[in-house]
Amino acid sequence: MISADGIINDLTHIRDSAPLIHNITNFVVMQPTANALLAIGASPVMAHAVGELDDILRHAKALVINIGTLDDFWLDSMRVATKLAKQNNIPVILDPVGVGASILRTESALSILNANTPAVIRGNAAEIMALAGEVVTAKGVDSQYQSVAAFSAAARLSQAYNCVVVVSGAQDWIVDRENSLELNNGVPLMTRVTGMGCTATALIGAFCAVNSHYFSAAAHAMSIMGIAGEVAMARSEGPGSLQMHFMDALYGLNQDTIAAKLRVKACS
Repeated sequence: MISADGIINDLTHIRDSAPLIHNITNFVVMQPTANALLAIGASPVMAHAVGELDDILRHAKALVINIGTLDDFWLDSMRVATKLAKQNNIPVILDPVGVGASILRTESALSILNANTPAVIRGNAAEIMALAGEVVTAKGVDSQYQSVAAFSAAARLSQAYNCVVVVSGAQDWIVDRENSLELNNGVPLMTRVTGMGCTATALIGAFCAVNSHYFSAAAHAMSIMGIAGEVAMARSEGPGSLQMHFMDALYGLNQDTIAAKLRVKACS
């Protein structure tokens, strides 16, 4: 079971060490995900050129791969980066955005998985179900399924790839071969701000950079994501102000707030 003490311990390590998090992500979310990483104390870099990947990944502490805006150039970069991450023994966090919406997305995500098994896969219910081989009804990159519907798919993916799988939604599920948790933080308005799921993936990267127990790292990251959303909601009038206050909430998170708001339970 995770705790406020464990979360704040990881968050303090991030703030103290400012780990470099290498993101190969999509055009839509580069700015908000970089700002979220900065808000918790990490150091983001958004680099896609194949020629500089080796230099950057020698210094990075985690690699976040997000397939939101695909093209052949970016796919080549992602495949090279995942292999370099393996050579440098740094964790890879995969966000399979829109898997199931097109054959290209599904095949691309699987090719990245097979190049270097990630430490963590994070997606919505439809993405996780599709990645596990289930037939889903896709609506762009959004999910029409509740997160609990993907629990068994997450368990199969975790078994197949020996990694942590996170299903985000109204409840967040954290699954590995031996453990599973249900997190119940967050607010519905977060779904009205683009890139919140991608931001969660980037935060997981920062926590994996300082905590090699990737199940706990993923759970800690998803917890602060939801808690910051709740803090932001109390100050917001709509999605525009929520996004602003969300960054402030991440920046100001402390142990008292985390302990007061954390809602988690172990699953059998």
